[in-house]
Amino acid sequence: MKSVVLKLPMFAFIVSTRAALAAGVSLLLADRLPAARRRSIGAALVAIGAATTVPAVMAVSRNMRRRSSNAIHRDRALVGAVRLPRKGDDDDSW
Repeated sequence: MKSVVLKLPMFAFIVSTRAALAAGVSLLLADRLPAARRRSIGAALVAIGAATTVPAVMAVSRNMRRRSSNAIHRDRALVGAVRLPRKGDDDDSW
């Protein structure tokens, strides 16, 4: 299974560009506004959404991580390291 970890600004960028693309397509398909105005606004939104697709896909692909089936991630630098008991480790109150 794969997971994507994005920071909030990048997530907001991706969501807003997808929303602009969807709004542009819906304006091109709707007939509530005058045709000339609707076409110009819709075409501009579709163009913005389409132009920002490449950076959005690149950002998502950079942040995509393959999840291992194990819930524990092992750091090779720490293999064999020993953790000494700390105060409260033997407390079973939880």
